Amino acid sequence: MVLVASLLGATTLAGPRALAQKKLRVAAAADLQPAMPILAEQYLKATGIKLMVSFGSSSVLATQILEGAPMDIFLGADFTYPEKVVAAGLADGTAPTPYAKGTLVLWARKDSGLLPLSIERLTDPRVKTVAIANELHAPYGRAAADALRKMKMYDAVSPHFVVGENIAQTAQFVESGNAQLVLISLTTASTAHFKEIGEYVLVPTSQYPPILQCAVIMKNSDRKAEAHAFLDWLLTPAVQENWQKLGLAAVK
Repeated sequence: MVLVASLLGATTLAGPRALAQKKLRVAAAADLQPAMPILAEQYLKATGIKLMVSFGSSSVLATQILEGAPMDIFLGADFTYPEKVVAAGLADGTAPTPYAKGTLVLWARKDSGLLPLSIERLTDPRVKTVAIANELHAPYGRAAADALRKMKMYDAVSPHFVVGENIAQTAQFVESGNAQLVLISLTTASTAHFKEIGEYVLVPTSQYPPILQCAVIMKNSDRKAEAHAFLDWLLTPAVQENWQKLGLAAVK
C-alpha cells in the first residue's frame, strides 16, 4: 500500500528476526479500527514487534484497564478516559500524551435518497433514523451530541437516534441500512469501503470541542520500553504527516 510505504519508507528500527517473538498489547478506541491494521503491519516490518490490538469504546477499555485487564498501552479517542487511568495511578506518567486529532462527519449511503448530503439533512422530514455512538461511553458520540446541541438540532434529531456502543458499531447501523444517517469519525468515513458506498460531509469543528486523542502507557506493564518506543513512533513526523490519509490530524 502507498500509505504503508510512505510512513517509514525502508527504515528498519531493529532486526525483525531478533524481535520476532515480541508482542505489544494495545487497547485502541474503536475509531482507530480502520487505521491500526495499517500501522500494525508497518510497525511489525520496522521493528519485528507485533501489535495485539483490542478495540472498544474508550469508556469500556478504560474500565477494563481499571479492573486489571493486562494492557501495555491505551490509545483513547479523547483525553478524558486516558486521564481516568492516570488518576487511578495506573499510568507510567503524570498525564496522557496526545497522538492525533479526530474529526466528526455526517455520512449516508449513496442509495439513501438523501444526497447531496449536508448537515441540514439531519432535520429532513424523510429522516427517521440517525445513528450516533453512546455519548456516555464514546468520545465521538459525545462530540456528536455536543454538535447537535450547539447547532440547535438536538431536540429535533434525538427522537430518531439509533445508539451504538462505540463508533464502529454505530457505523455498521447505517452501512447495513438500519439507519439513514450517521455521525461517525472521519477515520471510518475515509476507508475505501465507506467511500465506495456512501458520502460524507464534515461537521464544522466550531460546533464541538476538539477531539484530542491521547495515549497512556501502563505503569505495571512488563513491556514499558516497547510501549514507549511505539508511542514515540506514533509521534514521529513520518507518521504524523500521514495521519490525514487515515482520517486523523497531526498533533504537532
